[in-house]
Amino acid sequence: MSHYFSEEDENLKSNPQVIAFSVNDIPMKFNTDNGVFSKNNFDRGTNVLLKYLTFNEEHKSCLDLGCGYGVIGIYMNLVYNLEVDMVDVNKRAIELTKSNIILNNANANVFYSDGFNEITRKYDLIITNPPIRAGKEVIYRFFEDSNRFLNKNGEFFVVINKKHGAVSTFNKLNTIYTVVDIVNKKNGFFVIRCRNWLTIWRIYDNILNCQIRHFFAFLACFYQNKWGDVCEFQFSTIR
Repeated sequence: MSHYFSEEDENLKSNPQVIAFSVNDIPMKFNTDNGVFSKNNFDRGTNVLLKYLTFNEEHKSCLDLGCGYGVIGIYMNLVYNLEVDMVDVNKRAIELTKSNIILNNANANVFYSDGFNEITRKYDLIITNPPIRAGKEVIYRFFEDSNRFLNKNGEFFVVINKKHGAVSTFNKLNTIYTVVDIVNKKNGFFVIRCRNWLTIWRIYDNILNCQIRHFFAFLACFYQNKWGDVCEFQFSTIR
């Protein structure tokens, strides 16, 4: 069965409409259609994400990953004047986003990409309301690839509902990024921020773990009376 995270199904009948809503008191209008996510109203997860989104004021560029009909990217350009790229695998969503950029007097670039496959640059900010129906494998690939497309001090934001795996998502992101925190939670939705900052605690933790490994290796050699190994271990550690 066709769903919104797919290339356009040519057999899916078009039924275009225009919907209007406010995002943080900013009035916006969007062309929508069958075959795109949340075609009839402002998605609750995106609403929570944009309400609690806080990021480095020095950021200049933004990627809306899996843009749908363009709400996040257009909002980021209008409100923060960021240089925005938007990508999606759904060709109908791409065409709708192009029309919505014009409809909202925004300035942004939108193009086809299956995840990061067609991305050729890095960004200060990457934001996604991931396509849950596409499955964990696809979503986790988004997370893993995002790390390679962030500038130094860049930030990656995800919004996801608790019932759709917010806790496991948080745990997965902690295996990819050095700093992961929950910005806020509302109506079951988690807004998660990821960064690669080498914090003092992370440096201390790495040093401590290294020292513990060396200590137990030394004890193992000592216990087995492998004095040559002990001396060699001490020498290699000092060196």
